[in-house]
Amino acid sequence: MEPVRWGILSTARINSAVIPHLQESPDSEVVAVASRTQERADEYAGEWGIPRAHGSYEALLDDADVEAVYISLPNGPHVEWSIHCLEVGKHVLCEKPLARDPAEVERAFDAAERSGRLLMEAFMWRHHPQSKRLVELVRGGAIGELRVIRSTFSLTIGDADVRLDPALAGGALMDLGCYCVSGSRLFGGEPQRVTAYQVVGPSGVDLRLTAVLTFPRDVLAHFDCAFDLPLRQELEIVGAAGSLYVATPWGVDEPGIDLRRGGTVERVEVGRGDRYRLQSDNFSRAIRGVEEPLLGREDALGQACTIDALYRSAEAGGEPVHLAR
Repeated sequence: MEPVRWGILSTARINSAVIPHLQESPDSEVVAVASRTQERADEYAGEWGIPRAHGSYEALLDDADVEAVYISLPNGPHVEWSIHCLEVGKHVLCEKPLARDPAEVERAFDAAERSGRLLMEAFMWRHHPQSKRLVELVRGGAIGELRVIRSTFSLTIGDADVRLDPALAGGALMDLGCYCVSGSRLFGGEPQRVTAYQVVGPSGVDLRLTAVLTFPRDVLAHFDCAFDLPLRQELEIVGAAGSLYVATPWGVDEPGIDLRRGGTVERVEVGRGDRYRLQSDNFSRAIRGVEEPLLGREDALGQACTIDALYRSAEAGGEPVHLAR
């Protein structure tokens, strides 16, 4: 198929995980990058071998050769710039989380529908064979009836990190815990009730948050996320007959699943593949009509509804919040 021509909106650190795979893939071509100054855009384009450098985000939107935009901005302006891109006819792959507010998610996808363009929230872990194999095992009855989902994601960041800025929708839940929410929802469905507790840092965002989610059929999930703990990530899916354990569910450093059943551990091998490459290939092929996008409106809306409910509970000191969806 004809490669999709991509533009990169911002020069954020996460780009280093995305751009190489866009450049290597026969399905994609990086044709432009935008920064807030021409000097920075020129420097960045030179570093990455990108043909065109735009000194403003608006200039990237005016570039008629750009078909799809990858938005790697901090959380706060995700919806605003997604809508700007969609309204001028660009497809949008936006870094997670798209938004905390469900109404903002709806607004962004409404803009996508009006423009006839695709919008996808960039949960790259969902595209990896490891995640797909987990779903197959759970649905195939490998652990019996689903009972509990346990997950975690934490790391330690510095005081000047942009993820601590409340004006940019920072916070441990928005940056890290959203993966645990995604994992819990993938297996449990949409939660009916959530309870959360948080530790708020000097900047006013959550440094640490722990939560319990109740799903249909008496499935429970619990997770913790933090900016002031060592690097940790885990996912365990527990059923009546056993459990599935993944040491690096979000980063997929060493693919593989431990099936724990009857006092034994069986290693389930999974195929390798870079989650960022798989994500952008899926989106490029969806633009060309070759595949369906893995994630769409319903998943992004479920994420926002759950994150919003968790924050409301945490801000109320752990009061349970019921979700109407």
